[in-house]
Amino acid sequence: MTASDNPHLDRPLRSFGRIKARPIKPRQAALMDTLLPAIAVPDPKAGAVDPRALMPDAKEVWLEIGFGGGEHMAAQAGRRPDALVIGCEPFLNGVASALRHVEEGDLKNVRIHADDARDLVDALPDASVDRVLILFPDPWHKARHNKRRLIQDETTQALARILKPGGRLRFVTDWKDYADWALERLGRTPGLRWLADEADDWRVAPPDHVVTRYEEKKLGDTPPIFLEFERE
Repeated sequence: MTASDNPHLDRPLRSFGRIKARPIKPRQAALMDTLLPAIAVPDPKAGAVDPRALMPDAKEVWLEIGFGGGEHMAAQAGRRPDALVIGCEPFLNGVASALRHVEEGDLKNVRIHADDARDLVDALPDASVDRVLILFPDPWHKARHNKRRLIQDETTQALARILKPGGRLRFVTDWKDYADWALERLGRTPGLRWLADEADDWRVAPPDHVVTRYEEKKLGDTPPIFLEFERE
């Protein structure tokens, strides 16, 4: 059997782990039934997704890949109500948590894709996104699992394609090995330029960075490393 005979063989490896852990709290479960359908991104597997149709008056389009519990996404959306903030997260407990933040903040500018971000990226038009944010993705430590990391050459090329000229991509990790891995791949991606001039540019959090409970746990082997790239 060849890959063309079995479409499952063409799918990229999952870059995330489990999609559900503990039972979802009743209030959040209710939001999954009521709020999520109202703010869900159209299924990218069904065709192209135009951000302008999701929020026609948006001044900018932001994409956060792997928003965890949604704290960072909600905070950024609250700061920038004129920007459409699209969040991708396959972990259902995280989606449920994010919906609570969206409801409590009465955020009208958030849209959610509760599945693999790569499907949505492939469905977005060229030069349609102003900012891409990837904070503390699964590091997949073991060498045999490195191929599951979100940051791969094909992914960085896809992200460069959807970024507008002058658009920014921010990658943050607290694992040194993943920082090195990401810097190597992002650095060789055509059209992306690393903005660091000195050590503090990757050691010090950008002014608009939002510290979340996950970051405060300090689960990695290094203080957070901030890699900021610009689309040329």
